[in-house]
Amino acid sequence: MHRESWAFLFGLLGNIISFGVFLAPLPTFYQIYKKKSTEGFQSLPYVVALFSAMLWIYYAFVKRESALLLITINTFGIVVESIYLAIFLFYAPRKPRLTTIKLLLLLNVFGFGAMLLSTLYLSKGAKRLAIIGWICLVFNISVFAAPLFIIRRVIKTRSVEYMPFTLSMFLTINAVMWFFYGLLLRDYYVALPNTLGFLFGIIQMVMYLMYRNATPVALEVPVKAQELNGHIIDVVKMGTMEPNHVTTGGAVGKV
Repeated sequence: MHRESWAFLFGLLGNIISFGVFLAPLPTFYQIYKKKSTEGFQSLPYVVALFSAMLWIYYAFVKRESALLLITINTFGIVVESIYLAIFLFYAPRKPRLTTIKLLLLLNVFGFGAMLLSTLYLSKGAKRLAIIGWICLVFNISVFAAPLFIIRRVIKTRSVEYMPFTLSMFLTINAVMWFFYGLLLRDYYVALPNTLGFLFGIIQMVMYLMYRNATPVALEVPVKAQELNGHIIDVVKMGTMEPNHVTTGGAVGKV
């Protein structure tokens, strides 16, 4: 098989796994629909996931060559995250709804718009692609650093209830798929962030094995955590939610 064929294979597998990650929040939104309330869930993971998909779509269209698999997964991501946010806005109380609208305007409208216009009018060709690639790379590295929160929480509580092993394993595999996709195409803007995804995935699995039989330590204030593309973000402190309500969200860093 040629290098491009291997890249297509890894990208296809990455698409399949990423589809699953994008759909992971479905139980959360079914719960929101059923109870007609967002119940303290925050929209930040989905706003960020939408922004990430928008960035990668723009990068893929500028790149053009060997970008089909980036376009397919991130088009799906934009559609899914938009649906999640529409449901959230419909059922959210006034304050969270206004906060979500402000986030969308700040990040997805004005932030993305400013980046789009500046790269379109202030750069051309390979330079434009490099600028967009660096923006995607830095943004995804910042997202991949988010698991530091949940790793710290596991150490502090000696409990792995917020870090299921299966999820960590699939996210690690996903990072490997996209790493090799980027590496084989010599697209280091795709490959480099996923080295962190792989590293943090391995760390999470090791932490799970270390603490799975440990005696949990109760904290004064329970924390509700949500997963953003496999990367944990502390979204809201909740003392009333049960551990099995912790869910996954978004799809940042899929590529």
